[in-house]
Amino acid sequence: MNRTAEERRRDIVLAARRDGSVDVNALAFELGVAKETVRRDLRVLEDHGLLRRTHGGAYPVESAGFETTLAFRATSHVPEKRRVAAAAAELLGDAETVFVDEGYTPQLIAEALPRNRPLTVVTASLPVAGALAEAEHVCVLLLGGRVRRGTLATVDHWTTKMLSGFVVDLAFVGANGISREHGLTTPDPAVSEVKAQAIRAARRVVFAGVHTKFGAVSFCRFAEVGTLETIVTSTLLPAAEAHRYSLLGPQVLRV
Repeated sequence: MNRTAEERRRDIVLAARRDGSVDVNALAFELGVAKETVRRDLRVLEDHGLLRRTHGGAYPVESAGFETTLAFRATSHVPEKRRVAAAAAELLGDAETVFVDEGYTPQLIAEALPRNRPLTVVTASLPVAGALAEAEHVCVLLLGGRVRRGTLATVDHWTTKMLSGFVVDLAFVGANGISREHGLTTPDPAVSEVKAQAIRAARRVVFAGVHTKFGAVSFCRFAEVGTLETIVTSTLLPAAEAHRYSLLGPQVLRV
């Protein structure tokens, strides 16, 4: 049976969300169409904000209707995330109070923080709290609220109300997407509120994320690029693109 272009593109999106990425050659074989037809489909899906194209394929963009789990994030781009997290942790400076966001890269930042000096860490993330709870010199303040199943982090008014009572020296924030036009975005309004409150509470804000975050746009905007003191990413983000972000205000570190 010949599928319509709309049905074919829906299948492509479902496959990308299921597997984490799709390959042009494999899709052409599975769908029984020419590679150029698949490439055209991927261009349309990218224009609609559903996929991001790569050389030879594409991967899904997180949106209001789709978000990867923490378990999935712990399997993708891991060496790059570890480099980025280690470089971000080195920006601690003389900060004594720190907010660490939910997500796998922030969790790696938490694990890279020094354990030999007094530090108070505020977080909505259960994995972050668990990573630091036994550190002798670290005081962990876990924000209360409803726990989101996929990310194991708290949200809603309990979380933001508790966070609104703090002033922190430094906030390490993540995002599902960062773009020069739309700023930092995330799919869930409840998560967006927590991130926005953390940024309001912080004297300094550092965004840490892998190269695939750049140019991606999700549903809820919680900060402009100019709000950030520093962006930490990897050398997989082209230097020219990093420079364009730096023109908006933050220092951009590629590691």
